[in-house]
Amino acid sequence: MNYKIENTDDIISPSLIYYLDAIKSNITEIIRVAGDKDRLWPHVKTYKCIRMVELLMSYGIKKFKAATIAEAEMCAMAGADKVVLAYPLVGPNMRRLINLAKSYPATEFYAIEDDYNQFELLSDTCCKLDFRLKCLVDVNPGLNRTGVSLNQTTDFYQKVSGLRNIELVGLHVYDGNHNNPDAALRTKEVQLLDQDLVKIVNQIKEKGLDCSIVIAGGTPEFPCHSEHSQWYLSPGTSFINDAGYAHNFKDLKCVPGAAIMTRVISRPAEGYFTLDLGYKGIAADPPGQRGVIVGYEDAEQIMQNEEHWVWKLNDLSRFPTIGDVVYVIPVHICPTTALYPEVLIAQDGKIIDHWQVTARNRRINF
Repeated sequence: MNYKIENTDDIISPSLIYYLDAIKSNITEIIRVAGDKDRLWPHVKTYKCIRMVELLMSYGIKKFKAATIAEAEMCAMAGADKVVLAYPLVGPNMRRLINLAKSYPATEFYAIEDDYNQFELLSDTCCKLDFRLKCLVDVNPGLNRTGVSLNQTTDFYQKVSGLRNIELVGLHVYDGNHNNPDAALRTKEVQLLDQDLVKIVNQIKEKGLDCSIVIAGGTPEFPCHSEHSQWYLSPGTSFINDAGYAHNFKDLKCVPGAAIMTRVISRPAEGYFTLDLGYKGIAADPPGQRGVIVGYEDAEQIMQNEEHWVWKLNDLSRFPTIGDVVYVIPVHICPTTALYPEVLIAQDGKIIDHWQVTARNRRINF
């Protein structure tokens, strides 16, 4: 893929660029893998842009998952049919989500929790605000980040079902622990989880309770769930995609659809060059190399500071000069996007639009 942009003289660096044709190709591929656009319940944390949500809706995707109240509000502003806030509600976020839901009655909102005391507090808040809130029980599939353990889910679900103004409708299952680069092994792990989830769903339904919604998987796992379950699928990163996923999950036929335009600002020693792209301009995780320079994939990262990134290139015949524009594919696009107030949109080598990163901050109105 060609990441080069024409007429860069007036583009400040570093600048984050989304490549529209690559993103559209990724959307089409994700729908193909899912088998049905209606099975997709994608996460918006990667891009946080209302324009991206609107683009996905133009493909018929109407359900979204959010990590923050601001992201949930952004989805409602775009006219989403359903929004799940896939983050346990504590403190004032309970009140914030309920007030948001009351302000956007055309959008169905869902909350998740994994603790009975918090469910009780949420129930009390719903009663005080005179609102009945749809909820999912958050399940721990072995990631040990949040969630109720698999062997306790059925009993926990039944206990919560008696709380006032809480309408339990299903399960939220993020199995980010199933991230083996070997697609066959990853699929086998997911298949075993899906067998457990089928048993749990059947147990819940046998108790006369509603468990009609199960949302499972992220980008690496959703193709496996698509093949072995009927759950809703929630990829996120793959719509934009990054160098990390492209390297680790080669079975996913999505291309990196974002790059950071940066410039060479110094050649401090023979074989060394410095970019104006520190870790204030690209995600500071994961540990190790945080990006790949297009055309200089063999360059060695030496050090990175807040505003500087020093590289070494042994092939001096290809050595860049000061002022040269280069393009870096982030290893992790999600926190990279959050570093920028807007994203430049490219098509056919030209910048055609600017998208505001709508939910970059933790609060919009609510």
